[in-house]
Amino acid sequence: MSRTVNCVKLKCEAEGLDRPPYPGDLGKRIFENVSKEGWQLWMTQQTKIINENRINPTDPKARKFVEDHMEQFFFGTGTALLVE
Repeated sequence: MSRTVNCVKLKCEAEGLDRPPYPGDLGKRIFENVSKEGWQLWMTQQTKIINENRINPTDPKARKFVEDHMEQFFFGTGTALLVE
């Protein structure tokens, strides 16, 4: 049986992720508070952020930039601005 979470993005009870999708404390928070559907919304947004800002995912500063947007997307006021 799948687990359910009270998804912070969808504002309802929904099927939870199978495992933390990201390392560290942020990944644990996402696992505990974000549904599979909520995570898919982030994946779409992440693609837009990477493409619109021409981000190189191997650059540590760029990864931090995306991580900050991820935290805002789920636990902040919504999606942060797409450009620095």
